[in-house]
Amino acid sequence: MATTPARRPVSSPRELTRIGDRVSFLYLERCTIHREDNAIIATDESGVRYIPSATIGVLLFGPGTTVTHQAMSLLGECGAGVVWVGEHGVRYYAGGRALTRSAGLVEAQATAWVNRRHRLEVAREMYRLRFPDAEPAGMTRRELLGGEGTRVKEVYRAEAARTGVRWMRRTYDPGDFAAGDAPNQAVTAAAQCLYGVAHSVVVALGCSPSLGFVHSGHERSFVLDVADLYKVEFGIPAAFDAAAEGPEDVAGRTRRALRERIRAGRLLERVVTDVQGLFAPYRQAGAGEARETDGPGGPDGPDGPEEDVVMLHDDHGSMLAGGRNHGAEAVR
Repeated sequence: MATTPARRPVSSPRELTRIGDRVSFLYLERCTIHREDNAIIATDESGVRYIPSATIGVLLFGPGTTVTHQAMSLLGECGAGVVWVGEHGVRYYAGGRALTRSAGLVEAQATAWVNRRHRLEVAREMYRLRFPDAEPAGMTRRELLGGEGTRVKEVYRAEAARTGVRWMRRTYDPGDFAAGDAPNQAVTAAAQCLYGVAHSVVVALGCSPSLGFVHSGHERSFVLDVADLYKVEFGIPAAFDAAAEGPEDVAGRTRRALRERIRAGRLLERVVTDVQGLFAPYRQAGAGEARETDGPGGPDGPDGPEEDVVMLHDDHGSMLAGGRNHGAEAVR
């Protein structure tokens, strides 16, 4: 008798593909997504496509997409990011299950975020990752933003010269994708894909999408932070390459060009390494520390502990074992 989804055991992190080894993203539209055994099936007027859900970083669901409850259950179990993308990819909604069972990385993120000095230092480190030739030590936030704006403008001009694309300035209307010219539409499409990829990695690592270090006040502030790290190297060049071929289907060509650049540049692996590196100085002892039960990837990797490890705070900054009744014990 076939095993029903409700009765299947939940996969452990060791059984799932590491986020750094996954395919970056897959865009689907005008189709029905459902589940057959342990595979995701996309059906449209041209036929049926089988999707290896456990090896996908994020699925982008475009207009006319319908997804079943069982398909979402499988995607959640596999830790695949899911992004519902509006027409032309202007707006999106995302979610997914963390591939780690440790809170170590999100605790480090919160530790860095809550201290204003540390928050600024993480923003400076992000600037170093974006522009390796720069040294932002001692720069204020205003100086960081000014330097970033100047450098990105230079990248736009350089890419326009490289590809022969006519570039005026960056314009973006969230409510009207078609209002922009071909290069602006391509830049917007590339940015949305990078947001989806960044969101899937942030969630897979167990980080908070909302605790940003450059962006603030938005539920996906940290997602925007992470996506911006790779916009100059991956997103903008792919956009201008697509725009150079003409205005027809520029968003689709941008997605395809960007996906190839992400694959060749092993971007998913880099994002994992970079995010973990940002918060390495802020790791605290306790539940976030590596234990003998942790897998080779450490407590923050997708091959973390096989079993959930739950600790309790005490009054002295250390941890107590969870799953025990401490009422009859003297807690010191």
